[in-house]
Amino acid sequence: MLGLGRVVAPLREYSWFQVLDDRRLALRDRIYASARFQRGAASFLPTRLIARRRAHDLFDLCAGFVYSQILAACVELGIFDLLLDEPRDLRALACHCGLSTDATTRLLDAAVSLRLLQRRSRGRYGLGPLGASIAKNPGLAGMIAHHRHLYADLIDPVSLMRRSGSPTELGKYWPYAAARQPGDLSSEDVASYSALMTSSQPLVADEVLDAYPLDGHRCLLDVGGGEGAFLAEAAARFPDLRLMLFDLPAVAERARAFLSMRGLTGRSQTFGGDFFRDSLPKGADVISLIRIALDHDDQKVLVLLRAARAALDEGGVLLVAEPLQHVGHEPIASAYFEFYLMAMGRGRVRTREEFTTLLTRAGFKKVQFRKGRRVLQTGIAIATA
Repeated sequence: MLGLGRVVAPLREYSWFQVLDDRRLALRDRIYASARFQRGAASFLPTRLIARRRAHDLFDLCAGFVYSQILAACVELGIFDLLLDEPRDLRALACHCGLSTDATTRLLDAAVSLRLLQRRSRGRYGLGPLGASIAKNPGLAGMIAHHRHLYADLIDPVSLMRRSGSPTELGKYWPYAAARQPGDLSSEDVASYSALMTSSQPLVADEVLDAYPLDGHRCLLDVGGGEGAFLAEAAARFPDLRLMLFDLPAVAERARAFLSMRGLTGRSQTFGGDFFRDSLPKGADVISLIRIALDHDDQKVLVLLRAARAALDEGGVLLVAEPLQHVGHEPIASAYFEFYLMAMGRGRVRTREEFTTLLTRAGFKKVQFRKGRRVLQTGIAIATA
C-alpha cells in the first residue's frame, strides 16, 4: 500500500502528460550521462555535429570567466580606442600596453579568437566586430570595467550564496544598497556609480524613447534619475518637454550641475530625498523609473509605485524600464542579473505578470509592455493612472 501511495500521490498533483514527460526527461538524463552514449554520439555521423556543439557549449561555460578577463584587459589597456584610429603592429601595441611581446601576443591572439580584434595586413591588428562596438563608447567600457567588483564576489559563488546579507565588493560599489540611511550619503560616496550610470544611460535611453516617445507629454519626472542623463536624452528629442528629477540629495546635487552644463537649467528642477520615505513632487504627467525597481524587493517596489501613483493625476503615465524575465536572451535575466543582484546585496528580476500585479496593487488601471529593439534585455512597462 505504501508503494501504491507513492505512485498515486504524484498523479493527483500533476496531469498524466506531466508525469509521462518527467519520466521521459529522466530517461534522457540517464542516457546523456552514459559514457557509452557519449562515445557513440561523438562517432556516429548524424549525431556528431550535435555532440561537438554541446561539448563546445559546455567548454565555453567553463572558459567564460577567462573570456571576460581578456575583454576586461583590452578595455583597461585602451586597445579598442587605440585601434579605432588605425591598425597597429605587435611592437607598437606592446609599447602602448607596457607588456612584453610574449604577453601582448597572447592577449592579441586571444582577442582575435573572441572576435574582439582581427588580424590585418603586414602583421598588424585591427578591431574585430565586437571590439568595434566598444571603441569610443565610454558607457559600455565603464560597464565592463566595473565588473571587477562582481568577479571578486564570484570567486567563490557557493560561499556568496551561503553568506547572504554579508558585505560584498559589489555592494561597496553601490553604497545605497547597504546603507541604512541612503539620504546621508555624501557626494563622494555616490560619485563612482553615478558617473557609471551617466555614461551608460544613453544605451538604455534610446531603447526606452524609441519604444515610448514622449511627444504627447508636457513634463517628465525621472525618479532615481542619477545625474540626469536620461532627462538630457529626452530633452534632446522633445524640446518642449519640461524636466524634473528626484534622487538622493547628494545625487540630485550632481544632477543639478550636469543639467546646467547641458544648458537645461531653465527647463529642469531637481529634488533631493528618499523615495521610500518622502513624497514625490507633483506636476509631471509622465514618471519614469529607469533600472530602479530591480534593485529592491517587492515590498519596497510597491511603496515606490504607490508614491508614483500619488504624484500622478488621472490619466498620467508611469514608465518602467529594466530587465525582465522571459524577455529576450534568457541567460541575461536568469543567470547574469540574478547573480549580479545577489552580489549587490538586494533586488530581483521580475516577470511581466509579477510587474502587472505590483502595478495593479499600486493603483494603476492599465498596464502594457513593449520590448526594446536591441539586445540589452530592456523591458518597458507602461502603466496608466
